[in-house]
Amino acid sequence: MIAAEDLKSSLSHFTGTTRYIRDPFTGLTHTDGIEHLAERAGAQWLISDIGVVFRLHPNVKGIPFQLWTLTVTEENTAILTCREDCDMPVIYEQRYEYTDFPVGTWKMYLIDGVLMVPSEY
Repeated sequence: MIAAEDLKSSLSHFTGTTRYIRDPFTGLTHTDGIEHLAERAGAQWLISDIGVVFRLHPNVKGIPFQLWTLTVTEENTAILTCREDCDMPVIYEQRYEYTDFPVGTWKMYLIDGVLMVPSEY
């Protein structure tokens, strides 16, 4: 598994995207940066989980700008949250009892149906 510092460093190099990728399970479109994040962290599940919530959850679907945050603890538990914007209350939360995703706080933007890392915005 990749170290959190190495993953964060590699993500900062994504400042746009050369292609858009569609998740085969949910149809969610994402960028090169998200694809890199998922591949390096072994986390295609993250794209699918966000895609299902984005498409189906009544509090989330239809919101044009969303801030998604995955917070992973030292104990390998995690919480995935969605907000309409940075200062807004949480509108969706998913807890994970175990993950091998690197420890830390990982932010993603979902804008007009496209999931991206913040440096790609």
